Amino acid sequence: MTATLISTNPAKGYDVLGEVAVTKPSEIVAAVARARDSQPAWQGLGVTKRIEILKRLVGVFRKQRAALALISCREMGRPIVGAEATVDAGLAYWDWYLAHGEEGLKPYETYRDGKEVAEVFYEPCGVAAVIVPWNFPFSNFTWGVGQNLVAGNTVVFKISEEVPLFGKMLDAAFAEAEIPSGVFNQIYGDGATGAILLQQDVDLMCFTGSSATGRRVYQAAAEKMIPALLEMGGSDPGILFADADIPKVIDKIYTARFRNSGQICNALKRLIVHENRYDEVVRALTAILDTKRPGDPEEQATEMGPLAAKRQLELLEAQVDDARQKGAVILTGGKRPERLNGAFYEPTLLTKITKDMRVWREEVFGPVLPIVTFKTYDEAIRLARDTSYGLGSYIFTEDKQLALKAARDMSSGMAQINNAAGTRPENPFGGRGISGLGMENSVFGFHDVCRRKLIAREA
Repeated sequence: MTATLISTNPAKGYDVLGEVAVTKPSEIVAAVARARDSQPAWQGLGVTKRIEILKRLVGVFRKQRAALALISCREMGRPIVGAEATVDAGLAYWDWYLAHGEEGLKPYETYRDGKEVAEVFYEPCGVAAVIVPWNFPFSNFTWGVGQNLVAGNTVVFKISEEVPLFGKMLDAAFAEAEIPSGVFNQIYGDGATGAILLQQDVDLMCFTGSSATGRRVYQAAAEKMIPALLEMGGSDPGILFADADIPKVIDKIYTARFRNSGQICNALKRLIVHENRYDEVVRALTAILDTKRPGDPEEQATEMGPLAAKRQLELLEAQVDDARQKGAVILTGGKRPERLNGAFYEPTLLTKITKDMRVWREEVFGPVLPIVTFKTYDEAIRLARDTSYGLGSYIFTEDKQLALKAARDMSSGMAQINNAAGTRPENPFGGRGISGLGMENSVFGFHDVCRRKLIAREA
């Protein structure tokens, strides 16, 4: 009997949307073999020809924009307006990859004199195993697959078991665009399926997801002595200094924490506020949250949907209950809304936080924001760095020199100051510590899905 993934709607009492067969181990082996067989020809096309072919794929995605957004809304609960924006963002990344692939992959000259020239060439690794989560279905796929294909890698791709119907739409798009057979190969299943993929003959592992699973991916890559590109969890701090312009940045603080119901790896997950501005910040955030009640994500007016799955809701409740039992105060929210049936949770502010609480020590993947206060710069930085994660960070101040100093002092791969938006296709995305290795996007993303080769020759 064939095992299946059951796709459910977290906003409609977990109604069944459909099912997809789990890929069998023998089929995973066959998918990797197809990717291996097709890779030399895909690489041999060269960057320019690969880009021409991939433009057909992007054209199909543009045509399917509404359908991609709707299935994202139904499978993981992203409000429809946000789901449409996510598809648009993914298309913008594809456009950037295709417009800048040749530039990002061109050789880099390291030395030249009258007798000798030395260049670093960027060659595809070969077959890439790509595993991504559910929180941004189209963007996760785009970031994991786009630069790999432009660079000349072929891909064996596993999407999250929470959004298998979205995966089926991707398969259909590749078929419609007539992408050469074996270039993109999708498998379906949960973590066990992903573990089998990592045992196969691949040349690069690309993973987005939890730090715990990322460690296992890194171990699997180490055993094979192959590179791994890992984008994992985060517990990003945000420091609001005494001189911050709160009316100017309060919407950024809200969005950085509560967009996509807080299910973002580089969301602002710990707000560290100067003691003189605490009351003002709490009032301003509470006023915003009072207007952001969760609702049906298929309605245009809904700004906050459910969490993606019941298990995510139960984890979030356990983290908040732990904080409450250890003395945290719930300023607003802190429970499931009574009027809705599904994985809904009210947007929540917590204070009186101590360092032994799970909401401080763990990644919180939901609409919950712990708030602490500080007196001095050094105290703020110590609080911000009090984590094993190192993905992103946020700084709010009108003092440009202070902002740059704080950004440099953060133990993170990225920092955003005030309303500046760091997440763009031109910018690298990645962390340090248990938040990951390597960078996605920008020219650095192209380089991290390639192997570097030095060629020295006579001039």
